[in-house]
Amino acid sequence: MKRPRSSLPAQIRRGLSEPHLVVRRLNELYFDVHSQYVDRTERVDYFEEEWDNLLLLDACRYDTFADIADLTGALGARHVASSSTIEFLSRYLDGRELTDTVYVTANPQHYRKSEREFVSVEFHDVVEVWQEDGWDETHRTVRPETVADATERAAERYPNKRLLVHFLQPHYPYLGPTGREHFDNDSLDFFNRVMNGEVDIEPETLRRAYRENLEVALPSVERLLDSLSGKTVVSADHGEMFGERSFPLPMREYGHPSGIHTEELTKVPWHVYDEGPRKEIRDGESSSERADVATDVVEERLRDLGYA
Repeated sequence: MKRPRSSLPAQIRRGLSEPHLVVRRLNELYFDVHSQYVDRTERVDYFEEEWDNLLLLDACRYDTFADIADLTGALGARHVASSSTIEFLSRYLDGRELTDTVYVTANPQHYRKSEREFVSVEFHDVVEVWQEDGWDETHRTVRPETVADATERAAERYPNKRLLVHFLQPHYPYLGPTGREHFDNDSLDFFNRVMNGEVDIEPETLRRAYRENLEVALPSVERLLDSLSGKTVVSADHGEMFGERSFPLPMREYGHPSGIHTEELTKVPWHVYDEGPRKEIRDGESSSERADVATDVVEERLRDLGYA
């Protein structure tokens, strides 16, 4: 994946002010090399798998999901080649023709990737839930029930298309009682500020707020398992870290930095609910014209979600 270029002095200045970024970059180089020797059969390719509806929870760890989710169906695990949404978009969507699929998304990241480029992917249609009508200004996110509403409308409109549904939870901001008590949800670039010591929060408090955010999302996921026809899979684009050590340099990591392919970030749930007849999926033309959204709106949404 390409990286934004910046001047060497700027890189040096940021490295001096945020030394954990230097260590992270060294670990990332290790994962870049190590990935060449990973058995590719151990990694999922979302779009080579059998499903009619794929419900993606953003930043959902397998262990947390397995511990608290009680959904109809069978739970398994998959390993992915992405540790952030940007990587997920670049590795799994960029350059694809998915005209048999409608993308229902609460996440605005597909409007940009590294170097502020648009992701080049052809869907039959894209439902941008994160735009004005779907955005919760109070909590600065898209609530899961809003995503479920949009998904059911898309299922009715496109009965012969696969649905790729991208929730935001359990990703920050945190909507549960711990989140409301301990977080103001105004911390831009949230996890980087945690790494810099600018946010004084105990890892256990983070974990509790994160678990509650998943609990907030699960009723909407369960609702879609009941209402959608065909084979539905519940998975994630990547996981999350709460102070576990990366490697080979054992720095504690928080959040989901790109290129850091630890198990906490790359092991995701693969929950299959397969009841009733499958959809008769038909290919179609790409009608997913990119909505006319101002760049500053995209940037504001991303900042609200904790990105710099």
